Amino acid sequence: MRIQQLIKARRFFLSDGGLETYLIFEKGYDLPCFSAAVLLDTEEGRHDLTAYFERFISIAKSTGRGFILDAPTWRAGTAWAGPLGQTLKDVIETNGRAVSFMRKLREQHETDECQILVNGLVGPAGDAYAPDTEISAQEALLIHAPQIHALGKAGVDLITAMTLGYAGEAIGIVQAAKEIDVPIAIAFTLETDGRLPSGQPLGEAIADVDAATDHGPIYYMINCAHPDHFRDTLDTRASWTLRIGGIRSNASRMSHAELDEAATLDDGDPAELGALSVDLLSRLPNIRVMGGCCGTDHRHVGCIAGQDQTISKGIQK
Repeated sequence: MRIQQLIKARRFFLSDGGLETYLIFEKGYDLPCFSAAVLLDTEEGRHDLTAYFERFISIAKSTGRGFILDAPTWRAGTAWAGPLGQTLKDVIETNGRAVSFMRKLREQHETDECQILVNGLVGPAGDAYAPDTEISAQEALLIHAPQIHALGKAGVDLITAMTLGYAGEAIGIVQAAKEIDVPIAIAFTLETDGRLPSGQPLGEAIADVDAATDHGPIYYMINCAHPDHFRDTLDTRASWTLRIGGIRSNASRMSHAELDEAATLDDGDPAELGALSVDLLSRLPNIRVMGGCCGTDHRHVGCIAGQDQTISKGIQK
């Protein structure tokens, strides 16, 4: 399986940056429901997606790293079908087209030195930052299974659920992925206090999901948070930190509430984010994926990739 290339790698793979914020603030797109999948519908959109990802692939190649190529499906699940004017059939077709698009892009750019994994993105069924709208694990399974099954059928190497705000939804997503035996990673978002939007500490959320799914995720990630928000909450003596395999940080130190209200993009300091990433690698020995989230672009990921840091330990469950 291609996923073994990632698990056995001695250097972390790169991902891209904040796709949706880049498309909105830098390219001027009006993304309904923040869905980048709509770009697949036009020649201009497909061109801009290609150009966007090719920049990051070039960075991976120049620094001798592999790359995680994300299908633009974060807001392409059934929970968003109604607001986007889609049917269930449309959702399945959209996810299939997205994966096909990314697989063709991989064919054009993958080399022996730069292995590329196609990753199907899944997003929360609601607002990730509104914990008062939680759904149960069973509800999450029913809501997310159609998209997850479509991504698996289309041929992704793995699936990553991004910006999850509480453990229950993560459990249902993992259960849906286990139904079709597709590797699944879970990425929790954190507030400025280092806790999930639900208020739960990260270590407890990881423990809850692992207990309910028999350690189903291949690893966990932190995304959509600045390193300053969670760095000091990482207890390097705790076993749960060994389950963290990826970081995709925000460029900005602002809270999610502040970012939602921002009229301009806060792109922070790319060089500083790269330096902070080195610090995280020293605290989290099983990191396999690093990249950016809101406000980041090729500059930030380039600074992260430029850090001459290797990893020697395998992912531990």
